[in-house]
Order: sequence, then structure tokens, then C-alpha cells
Amino acid sequence: MKDYSNSVIFPKGEKNPFSQYFDGQSYLQMLTGEGVVIGNVTFEPGCRNHWHIHHAMQGGGQILLCTGGRGWYQEWGKEARELHPGDVVVIPAGVKHWHGAAADSWFVHLAVEVPGEETRTEWCEPVDEEIYCCLP
Repeated sequence: MKDYSNSVIFPKGEKNPFSQYFDGQSYLQMLTGEGVVIGNVTFEPGCRNHWHIHHAMQGGGQILLCTGGRGWYQEWGKEARELHPGDVVVIPAGVKHWHGAAADSWFVHLAVEVPGEETRTEWCEPVDEEIYCCLP
């Protein structure tokens, strides 16, 4: 298993303060907190966040810029998509989804919050373990 935890551009950060919405260990280093909010999120192998929705009255959503390792992104009702460095995922507001590391790899992405009006994140149920474990 290749260790991508130290092979990325931005610092790994501290243990993620949103850990109650993750299965496994992740780390967060906020890069910006004003204007366009950007966080560097590092996932240990097997770590993924719960299903969630980025709500907004106008605009909003999230963009993932993958920078290290191998991971997964899935929208509700669709097949999971494998992610690699250089991949970009545009997630419109209102789309239920999850993202995280592959079982055998660290994964790192920049999470860009798309500016919008009355934005908030709704955290939902964990990703089904049986479905996650079947991903290659």
C-alpha cells in the first residue's frame, strides 16, 4: 500500500473536527476561510464521509480537486466513480453524495465550497459497509 500522507502539496492538518460524520480517520487543513472556502482533506485508507447534501437557496455546492492517492465519489442512485490525482468532481447543490479513500490507499482532495446564498450541509447516514467493501 502506497502511503500518500506526505506526498501532497498542502499540509495534512489536524484530526478532522467533523469526524462524527466520517467512518475512519481523516484530517483537515483549512487553506482559506473567506471568499471561497477551501479545505485540504486527507483520508486514511478506508476512510470515507457519510452521505451528505450541500444545500443552498442559490449557487452553492462543492468542487473536489483530487491531489493524492486513490478514492471514490458516489451520488445517490448512481455507480461509484474511482478518483485519482488530477480528477475534478463538480457537485451541484442538492445532490446527495459521499467521497473518501479506497480501502487500500490514502486519498487527498481539496474541498472547495461554491459560494451561495443560505448554504448549509445536511449530514445523512453512513455509507453501507457491504457496498463500500465491494468497491475494487
